[in-house]
Amino acid sequence: MREKTPPSRSAERSAERTARAERFKRATVGTVRAVGGNAATEVMFLNGPVPPGVSVVGTQVRLPQPAPGMSEEDMARLRGVADAAALRVRHHDEAVHATIQPEAGEARDIYDALEQARVESVGARHMAGMAANLQARLAQECRDMGLDDAHAGRQIPTPLAFGLLARAHMTGQPVPAPVKDIMRRWEDALPAPVRDALAAMVARQDSQVEFARAARQLLVACDLIEQETDPQAEDDEGAASAQSDENDPSDTPEEPDPQEQDNPVEEEDPGLQMQMSQGTGTGEDDQDNGDQGGAASGSEEAGGPAQDGDEAPDDGQPAYHAYTTAYDEEVGAEDLCDSEELFCLRQTLDQQLVSMQGVVSKLANRLQRRLMAQQTRAWEFDLEEGILDAGRLSRVVVNPMLSLSYKHERDTDFRDTVVTLLIDNSGSMRGRPISVAAMCGDILARTLERCAVKVEVLGFTTRAWKGGRSREQWVTAGKPANPGRLNDLRHIVYKAADMPWRRARRNLGLMLREGLLKENIDGEALLWAQRRLRARSESRKILMVISDGAPVDDSTLSVNPGSYLETHLREVISQIETRSPIELLAIGIGHDVTRYYRRAVTITDPEELGGTMMQKLSELFTEEKSKGRG
Repeated sequence: MREKTPPSRSAERSAERTARAERFKRATVGTVRAVGGNAATEVMFLNGPVPPGVSVVGTQVRLPQPAPGMSEEDMARLRGVADAAALRVRHHDEAVHATIQPEAGEARDIYDALEQARVESVGARHMAGMAANLQARLAQECRDMGLDDAHAGRQIPTPLAFGLLARAHMTGQPVPAPVKDIMRRWEDALPAPVRDALAAMVARQDSQVEFARAARQLLVACDLIEQETDPQAEDDEGAASAQSDENDPSDTPEEPDPQEQDNPVEEEDPGLQMQMSQGTGTGEDDQDNGDQGGAASGSEEAGGPAQDGDEAPDDGQPAYHAYTTAYDEEVGAEDLCDSEELFCLRQTLDQQLVSMQGVVSKLANRLQRRLMAQQTRAWEFDLEEGILDAGRLSRVVVNPMLSLSYKHERDTDFRDTVVTLLIDNSGSMRGRPISVAAMCGDILARTLERCAVKVEVLGFTTRAWKGGRSREQWVTAGKPANPGRLNDLRHIVYKAADMPWRRARRNLGLMLREGLLKENIDGEALLWAQRRLRARSESRKILMVISDGAPVDDSTLSVNPGSYLETHLREVISQIETRSPIELLAIGIGHDVTRYYRRAVTITDPEELGGTMMQKLSELFTEEKSKGRG
């Protein structure tokens, strides 16, 4: 008899690595449930990084999938992610957090980062192993963001910087080594009121309510929110002595007060809209426009950014403009990456698509059937001539006095349609959000192409962190006042409307490239997408925006009013929604976009993106069909 061939050493090693990964997963699940204090916590492992904002949703914890054969450093990092999620389950009250948080924007991002730092500091102070895991995770995340190569404090995102600084003060541990130097310079530049607010937060870290109020005082000191937006801010000076009474029933009458802040915020929106409508329009694209009287009409026709000669808004804020557009670029995805790397990135995207094919493909097929049903031919019945209607012959049999019924086939009125998918390519989209956005763009393009609907997939970011050659030119010129936008735009065409999906499929993998995602200037990106749509000949034009945050560019905001980019975004949205035939729809990932757009939806989990996209497009086409019938 022939002897059986023993298994190869490589197969044994592979099986051992897989078994080791499974043991690690079981141990991680047990740790999360034990630290979180809830044995019913559901722990899921997903492919790719999981952003902190969606790592904990209700009683569900989401963690990155451990790879077989991962190193000790990778294991320490994953333990840090799991520890951070477990501590959030244990020490974070989402209701309290939502009650006191500021409105969406940079202020909310900083507020969220500070709260995450607080819950992690609780575990780091009491458990040395957990502190080491959290530190390893932070250090690796800083390296992934390229911060170990940064040379100035302004190059670190403000929410991350405040989170690192608060964590260091609360735990007594140093900031991660990759950002040690830039964080030292960044902290030295903080004014005294911000330092005082930071000290108050450290003193109140054991109470989420008091810590949140102190965090709002820090935002006030940074001029990111107004003092009067928080009715309880006046009590912050004596809040430290009230920490021991946090659970006292006598405090309960004060709890509803922060909830009342939502109404004043909402009431401010019409005023903001009026200020923006009274402000200047935008001039011709990338050209100086000295004609103040023609600014509004230039905005409607060309949709370009306002220039230096435009009239300033009534509130004294300078009109939006770019310091220079010489370094902006509109580029095809294939020009940003060599063919071999693009092929590898597409393979990675295909591997991740496997996990989404099920649910999203079903929704995509449903959308396809709905569109095809609208494009198929229809029949007119009860005519006096045409094709004999056999289905109505029974009436003649029952009553011979009735005349024969005829039918006629006609084409339905289905308008030519083009859909533009504009995807935020900012650094905050790194990880699972940008992967899901790329996958959904791929599925959407394939689906609508089958239905003769043209699809364009665009992305927007900047060429550099914290300013590029535009800022260098401004510095060389002596830093003149009111410089406007101070970064170089990068607008990426992943798929043009007339490009078949089979030719563009590789381009969509570029979104997964490390280093591509930087900062986001949404207003000018919307204008760019609008100009491309207006040039199309289709009867119906739909623009879908996917974003996870308000516009942020530290270089621009450091020398302009804090609401400079956000105000411009509101102006552009108002212009498109009120004076343009384009149908605008926005989807916010963990970010409330309903305060900007009339037609918008906010999701908390990137995994919901595909279904939401298909649902909203289905609603749009259903509305169109209803109008046609009316």
